[in-house]
Amino acid sequence: MAREELRKTLAGWGLLELEEYAVLVLSELLTNAVEHGCGEGVGIETRYVARPCGLRVEVLDASPKWPEQREPEPGEVNGRGLGIVETLSDQWGWWYRRGHGKTVWAELSLRPGSEDRLSAEER
Repeated sequence: MAREELRKTLAGWGLLELEEYAVLVLSELLTNAVEHGCGEGVGIETRYVARPCGLRVEVLDASPKWPEQREPEPGEVNGRGLGIVETLSDQWGWWYRRGHGKTVWAELSLRPGSEDRLSAEER
């Protein structure tokens, strides 16, 4: 559901060029929230924030455990999510939320020249 919501949001903002990477980044952040946060979607939220020439994807969860990027062993299936996020995004990070939990975010930008297609309202 979150991926479909993101696709609709990107279409509405004129940012479909970011769809492939943004959906993959969202999937990785959500998977981490489920696996290392509070379990099957408990207390997990998503937010999408328009930026001047791009997007910030945020995943909020109730766990105070911060994300840790690690180097997986060759052939290991797990442990690649934040590496993928780092590769596909301009930058990523996290902050603790007031009350409880944290927000993990990643920012993606349009390629140079793409912003010319955006209207002033979409920027």
